[in-house]
Parts: sequence; C-alpha cells; structure tokens
Amino acid sequence: MTDPGRTSILRAARKAFARESYDAVTLRGVAADAGVSAALIVKYFGGKEALFERVADFTEAAQLLLAAPNERLAEHAVRTLVEYRRENDQDLLVRVVFAAGKSDERARIREHFRDQVTRAFAARLTGPDADLRAGLITAQLLGLGALLAIDKAGPVAAATPDTIAGLYAPAIQELIH
Repeated sequence: MTDPGRTSILRAARKAFARESYDAVTLRGVAADAGVSAALIVKYFGGKEALFERVADFTEAAQLLLAAPNERLAEHAVRTLVEYRRENDQDLLVRVVFAAGKSDERARIREHFRDQVTRAFAARLTGPDADLRAGLITAQLLGLGALLAIDKAGPVAAATPDTIAGLYAPAIQELIH
C-alpha cells in the first residue's frame, strides 16, 4: 500500500521542480502544496537534495515498464503506462519533458532519464541501431503519457487499457524486433 503523504509530497515536488529552479523550491512550499508539514518531508526524504534526487529518479518507472519478455514488451509497457496513470493520477515518464530547461538540475533529470529508461530499453534490444530504437520507443511512450495527461474526457480517457495497447503497442513492438 502506498503512503498518501509520501505520494502527495512526491507529486508536489515534481510540480515544484518542473516550474521553478532548484534554488527557488523550498521544503515549506512543497509541504504546503502537498498538505503536509516540512518535517514530514525531512522524515521521508532527509532534505531538499534527497527529495530532488527522488523526483529525478526513473528507476522504478523503468522496472515497471520493462517487466515483461521482449515478445510482449510493447504491450506490457503501454498497458503499464495507462494503468499507472489511471491508478495514481500521474505519469511514470512525462516529468522529464519539464526538464527541457538549461539549469544543472534539469540536466540531471534528463541524464537520469537517459541512463535509467532509454538505456535500459536499449540494453534489452538486439540488432542494429539499438540506441536509436530505444530513443524512439521512449519517445512514443512519452507521447502516450502526455496524451493521457491531457485527454481527461475524450476517447483515450474512455478507452480500456486493452484497446489502447492493442492499437498503440504494435508500432512500438516493431522497434523492439
């Protein structure tokens, strides 16, 4: 079972670090947005640097997305992305899109994403252009994640995970081989 306080803190921290520079983000501000005390953030994460590192960490996302054999990897990744969004009201990957700025902390988020997600996909692939194909796979998953975040009442929101996976996963599976 997920701790709601911890989840609220991470959600608020992701928004804060996406909107503002590292220096501008405060534990008090994150705590206020999360509806908890700053002391609870310190209890769970130890401080701002550790909280940032947790926000920038994509290890769990990669593990969830890659938890299937290559023959079913695309279907599994798409289904996992959809179900995670619906169950947690947040995306596994899209926060990297907010790291497009030039600051050092945003560069660290992009590096973590590349190391922990894109390279993890590349390591699973065989054949030529594994790094390129892995980048294209993660781009497609990011696009789906963004659409799920935007389409709150349209056809994608109404579609079942099976339907979405059935339509979207074949293009990704082509990149897996």
